[in-house]
Amino acid sequence: MIRVAVAGPRGRMGAMAVETLVTQRDMLLVGVLDRKMAEQASTIAGAVPIYTDMETLAIESKPDVLVELTTHESVYRHAQSAIKEGIRPVIGTSGLTPEEISHLEGLCRESGIGCIIAPNFSVGAALMMKFSAIASRFMPASEIIELHHDGKKDAPSGTAELTARMMADSKGPSGGKSTAGIPIHSVRLPGLLSHQEVLFGGEGQLLTLRHDSFSRQSYMSGIKLSVREVMKRNGLIYGLDKIIDDGQQPI
Repeated sequence: MIRVAVAGPRGRMGAMAVETLVTQRDMLLVGVLDRKMAEQASTIAGAVPIYTDMETLAIESKPDVLVELTTHESVYRHAQSAIKEGIRPVIGTSGLTPEEISHLEGLCRESGIGCIIAPNFSVGAALMMKFSAIASRFMPASEIIELHHDGKKDAPSGTAELTARMMADSKGPSGGKSTAGIPIHSVRLPGLLSHQEVLFGGEGQLLTLRHDSFSRQSYMSGIKLSVREVMKRNGLIYGLDKIIDDGQQPI
């Protein structure tokens, strides 16, 4: 049984993650981390305790995994504390800088535990990124258009940046950092959720790879997969695509 805690249960993603995790037979939701929620109640989802700080959560609930779905102001602090407490982070919050990711990678290496950072938990989006990396080897002229709801603060999205890095890497080593000048266009409008298309231009032809998330339910299969996989891995893994193997059927 995997003992799981969720940071950010008041958000739409966090609330849905709580609902999903309590139904899994191989997982036990042992606590949530939310300072404001704790001011109003002591438990959530029946009898799951609410904590205001990572240290108390770690001591009292002893989670194996922390699903981090808060804000970019909190994610780095929570992830560092979790790793130091021997808790494996599964991070869906965007906003971590390359330097912060590098530091978390070092902490994981020192602690001998796993961490998964997923800019997008949708399995369909991960497949779109994989297919884009393959296509870029044969059709190098490409551009990315990412479209999100008007409440999303970062632009371009982490998904778009990771897609561009994967496409650049497929053409040659870039250290996982360069996007090799692949243009990324960001759209922020009400009515959207999370959408991305990658366009490849060739002589007399156009290839478009597109993924659309119409509901946050599309992210739940990736969260469940990440919780299970982080227990088997050591070190930091960036991107859901890294844990999807050919023939795998995530649930």
